[in-house]
Amino acid sequence: MAHVAWSRQVSIYQVNLRQYTPEGTIKAFAAQLPRLKKMGVELIWLMPLQPIGKLNRKGSLGSYYSISDYRAVNPEFGSLGDARQLIEQAHGLGIKVILDWVANHSAWDHPWTRIHKDWYKQDAKGEIFPVTFNLGPEPEYWTDVVGLNYENPALREAMIAEMAFWVREVNIDGFRCDVASLLPTDFWELARRELDAIKPMFMLAESDQADLHRAAFDMSYGWDLAELMKAIGKGQAGAKELRDWVGKESAYPGHAYRMNFTSNHDFNSWHGTDAELYGEAYQALAVLSFTLPGMPLIYGGQEARLTRRLEFFEKDPIDWKTLELEAFYSGLLALKKNNPALANGQYGAPVLLLDTGNQQLFAFSRQLGSNKVTVAVNLSNQAQTFQLNGRMQQLAAWQWQVESSL
Repeated sequence: MAHVAWSRQVSIYQVNLRQYTPEGTIKAFAAQLPRLKKMGVELIWLMPLQPIGKLNRKGSLGSYYSISDYRAVNPEFGSLGDARQLIEQAHGLGIKVILDWVANHSAWDHPWTRIHKDWYKQDAKGEIFPVTFNLGPEPEYWTDVVGLNYENPALREAMIAEMAFWVREVNIDGFRCDVASLLPTDFWELARRELDAIKPMFMLAESDQADLHRAAFDMSYGWDLAELMKAIGKGQAGAKELRDWVGKESAYPGHAYRMNFTSNHDFNSWHGTDAELYGEAYQALAVLSFTLPGMPLIYGGQEARLTRRLEFFEKDPIDWKTLELEAFYSGLLALKKNNPALANGQYGAPVLLLDTGNQQLFAFSRQLGSNKVTVAVNLSNQAQTFQLNGRMQQLAAWQWQVESSL
């Protein structure tokens, strides 16, 4: 599977629009685009922009993922015209934008629940019911949303038309698709074909299901690496487990992009801040997310050392008083962009593990032609001495070194 050329060397930056600025609007965020461009951001993932359902809403503002109208913009965020202007401004700066898309479910008060009840999953009494999961020890209910029924061909056609609207009318560059594996893979493959016919897309699945890469999605979530990083942060894993992870036979096709991340909206709001999850290991793990195979993600606010869990259903603006990690992330974005060996998917180089004589060190290289990147990370809370490139070296606790040659 080929990928759009602009995606091959980029990283991705997620925007939680409600919390990104005190205003929480599209226009207020647009004013930040020049800063992000200077930082090195070339691909933005916008969380859903659409109106949020009021019926059975969670909290006072509700969840982004409870959509009442696929073709409109939440008036709290602005207008459809504001969205068009944002994308035009981003494109003028050389930044691509993908939109979070919620195809598995809608709000209770989406018009479809009244005029197309057969587009929804129904219980034994023929009633629409909350999205329900029965995989764990206790059922989990998403009480603010109702599930769509993809056995109905008319729904499939309608949903693709809603996505196409944003491509044609707003010039979106692709989609991040919520809970993608809960929908039939053949639906996504059909959607991808039809959307690509309008404009070549970039598609990210919130899933780690390998068959989604067959013909539908460019990228999926690297949850396995994310969970390993959380274990390292808790002191429950280290360099050995990371070497084992590299050595595992991949279930994914060689062309698959995998998204590496230390945080995102779910991690921050429900799992913990970077400090809570990783402690002093945080920056070392961020370095690995940018240098191991995969596309690295920055969650908007991490460059300001986001120190609290943002509320999910209420207004809770990011504190931008300091941008103390902006230079750190700018350096990582430049490293990723400027080294062909670190390219995404089939365009980058494989990992070669290096023996340093110290099991606390995780070291590897990636080489493509004359470009070679060598990374060494101390995944322990004590200084470590090791041998690399024919000389003895030392790294302090949780420190790293990256060398590249073109």
